[in-house]
Amino acid sequence: MTGVSTMRDLAWVPRSCTLPTEERALRVAEWDALLAGRLTALSRPEPLRLRLELADGPDVEEELRDLVERESGCCSFFSFTVAPAEDRIHLDVSVDAAHEAVLDALAVRTGAAVRTGAAEVSR
Repeated sequence: MTGVSTMRDLAWVPRSCTLPTEERALRVAEWDALLAGRLTALSRPEPLRLRLELADGPDVEEELRDLVERESGCCSFFSFTVAPAEDRIHLDVSVDAAHEAVLDALAVRTGAAVRTGAAEVSR
């Protein structure tokens, strides 16, 4: 997700995130690298849930599950559901009401990347 300068400062990361500050930019870069070229659709089916659709490929599901597991370890307010489908992988990201602003920021960041690519955004 290149070209999304509005989220580069990571001010949107809540205090409840236990990932050391110096590692946060690296984690964001990992997400960016995984989603780059793989993200095919983004939707917000509910206010507290974001759905990402990724094109499947070699090791994509394994990488996604690894990243989700590590993210869950430092940001327990996220709930992730990975669901493989034919040639696609769905990733649902949910939060509680107290962290809706974090999900909003994630949606903005991801949505900006989608608009620069070929994926579609829906509400």
